[in-house]
Amino acid sequence: MNKTVNINLGGMIFHIDENAYQKLQNYLNAVRRSFAGASGEDEIISDIESRIAELFSDKLQHDRQVVSNKEVDEVIEVMGQPEDYMVDEDIFEDEPRASKTSSQKKRKFYRDIDNKYIGGVSSGLGHYFGIDALWVRLIWVALFFISIGTLAIFSYILLWILIPAAETTAEKIAMTGDPVNISNIEKKIKEELDNATDMVKNVDYQKYGNKAQSGISSFFDALGNVFLTLFKVFGKFIGVLLILTGALTVVSLLVGMFTMSSFDLFNLGFIDQLDLYDYAPVWPVWLISVLGFFAVGIPFFFIAYLGLKILVTNLKSIGNVAKFSLLGVWLLSLFTLAIFGLKTGLKTKEQDHTFIKEELAITAQDTLMITMNTNELYSSRMYRDSSEKFVYDENDTQFIFSQDVRLIVKSTKDSIASIKIRKEASGESHQEARDRAIDINYSYNLENNTLLLDNYFLMSPEKRYNNQEVEVTVYLPEGTVIYADENTYYYHRNSDYYGDILENGDEEHYLRILKDATECIDCPSDDFKIEDTENGKVIINENGINITINEDGENGKIIIDKNGLDIDIKESEDNFEMKIDENGIKINNNN
Repeated sequence: MNKTVNINLGGMIFHIDENAYQKLQNYLNAVRRSFAGASGEDEIISDIESRIAELFSDKLQHDRQVVSNKEVDEVIEVMGQPEDYMVDEDIFEDEPRASKTSSQKKRKFYRDIDNKYIGGVSSGLGHYFGIDALWVRLIWVALFFISIGTLAIFSYILLWILIPAAETTAEKIAMTGDPVNISNIEKKIKEELDNATDMVKNVDYQKYGNKAQSGISSFFDALGNVFLTLFKVFGKFIGVLLILTGALTVVSLLVGMFTMSSFDLFNLGFIDQLDLYDYAPVWPVWLISVLGFFAVGIPFFFIAYLGLKILVTNLKSIGNVAKFSLLGVWLLSLFTLAIFGLKTGLKTKEQDHTFIKEELAITAQDTLMITMNTNELYSSRMYRDSSEKFVYDENDTQFIFSQDVRLIVKSTKDSIASIKIRKEASGESHQEARDRAIDINYSYNLENNTLLLDNYFLMSPEKRYNNQEVEVTVYLPEGTVIYADENTYYYHRNSDYYGDILENGDEEHYLRILKDATECIDCPSDDFKIEDTENGKVIINENGINITINEDGENGKIIIDKNGLDIDIKESEDNFEMKIDENGIKINNNN
């Protein structure tokens, strides 16, 4: 049984095995001896200890785990032995250093606050992608003008808030992709010390050169603190909102999945209303429900998890195994649903139709009345609708019911009327589509010059969801009179493509069939005019009645309109004038 001790390393507390502690202490003493008397000695040692603490933290799974010899050996292997590096400055400059190619560097994304103008985002991105920060700043400027500023500003602020700044030496080294070991820590600190020395020597020359950058940085530092404060204030609210959104969605999907699966697995009655595209049992409802739950629920689970991480700062990760497992299930669900969607599309990729055309005992001298006929057993709605549902007739036989019926009226030069019933459907092949079209059951009847058209059609239960539609075209000889019932309104709402001459609004009127047009017989006219060229004329319109004696009104006129009555009669030398208006009655008789 080994004793353990608690140590404070880089501001972090660790429980370490006594033997491991002794090994670590010997290692740190050797490091201190190596850098004894070197410039920046204390800072180098402090950064090395911080880096070792960071490596220990990454290797330990929980706070109570004890650091053993294994973890110490692994850390020493990463940091390197102090005798591997020359600390003499002259040798340090001349000695070649082993370096990795840029393609082997693994950079971390930090904000470079040492070379910042605003928040250090651009210089950090430059380090991460291995390009000059100037090009990144030019890209931000271009984005500002391309997106009218909104996208660029929002993205920059978001990165400024979310990406940490490279403050420690280890973070600055990790930002460039170099290994964070003794050699690179020493090199980085020496560079910073040299830069500080040069700045002191050249202070008079650089004072004015850095003044603008310092002023800009100070302003945006203050602005950044404002944004950071706002983010912290609203962060909790956002976290709660994400948790509620994700959790409620997942719970709703879970309830829906179990409900649908229960109906399917235990055959609880109306599941036949919800069967999907005739794929059962290959594609049962419960399987589609489970796949849909994973495809939608997993992203919302991570949304809720993100909200929880915002609220709980020290929340432990769910682990890479769980993350990759959920990712695999999500991708599998999406892939399977994509296959289902593709199969669904192939089920209806071809269209075909069948039609019958029959004569109607209607001639140019007849009047035809058209009305839509409904079946109260199935539905009383008088509305064109492409949705489908299951119904049962008097013998309890099951059918699929649809009201996707289109009515078209056209003129013809034939002496007798006719009707064409066109039935259309989709399928995997033309033959299957035609078979489904033939399966459609639609009826009409002509009684005493009244054409009764069913406003629905029926199909076999296994032929469902294949875009079935019925198109009824009535051809009438020119000169025939047609009277459409008002219940036909929703069934002949057609575009110009169909060439329908029966316009919406013409219902309940007698229409004479012309060549590709109709003429209303009983519609009120805007102007009703009776004219006699010798004795005058009478005009009756929406403005009132206007009677003139003689064509030009030479012998008088009578006007009845909204202003009242105005009579002016002229006969040789005698005049009679009477006016009735809002002012009263005025009579003038000149004889």
